[in-house]
Amino acid sequence: MSAGVLQVMDVGRQAYAPVMALQETLAAERGRGAIPDTLILVEHEPVYTHGRRQVDQHVVASAEQLLRLGIDVVHTTRGGDVTYHGPGQLVGYPILDLGARGEGAVWYVGQLERVIIATLATFGIEAGTDPANRGVWVGGNKIAAIGVRISKKITQHGFALNVCPDMSHYAGIVPCGLHDRGVTSLHLLREGAGMEAVKGRLLREFQRLFGYEAVRPAAAPQVVSD
Repeated sequence: MSAGVLQVMDVGRQAYAPVMALQETLAAERGRGAIPDTLILVEHEPVYTHGRRQVDQHVVASAEQLLRLGIDVVHTTRGGDVTYHGPGQLVGYPILDLGARGEGAVWYVGQLERVIIATLATFGIEAGTDPANRGVWVGGNKIAAIGVRISKKITQHGFALNVCPDMSHYAGIVPCGLHDRGVTSLHLLREGAGMEAVKGRLLREFQRLFGYEAVRPAAAPQVVSD
């Protein structure tokens, strides 16, 4: 069964707060049926984001280090623990109506994992999941974090796939609160996999696995600015 059209809003490189506000606006519009399912794509300015399960000790960088590195710390409404977003990381925020599909959170998070696994497979990378720790893994290292919020069947937040970020920024946190696991990135596993190529392949897999008949670009509103 076709899920209709997916609207894609690529907002480029942005600070975290205005894109969070954009999510809230679009979620309200999706809930009213004013817009179709929408996927926001963004590369954030460097930021550590707290999920609802955040433990303060999982941000290990000092205030002085955060200032020197230019990394903000933001509390969010998504699930999960602390994670990092920054340039070179493809972040996707799907604003989808799960009620129209008759599906719930477990199915949805699994679909996001499958989209990323399928995308990585097109680059010859075998990735998988860990039922105890959601996200996408290559061996013992996480390559994509997933943290979502679902309110009145409308999704917010989403996934963050490491394409070519500054991996040293992960030293300031305990990623996802996991002391015994590492993080990795596409550029460490395959040379020449640029951001635009990754976006294109991910959109194809998102369309295929979520069953959209078409994908169309949408202009970002002026509210998205630093």
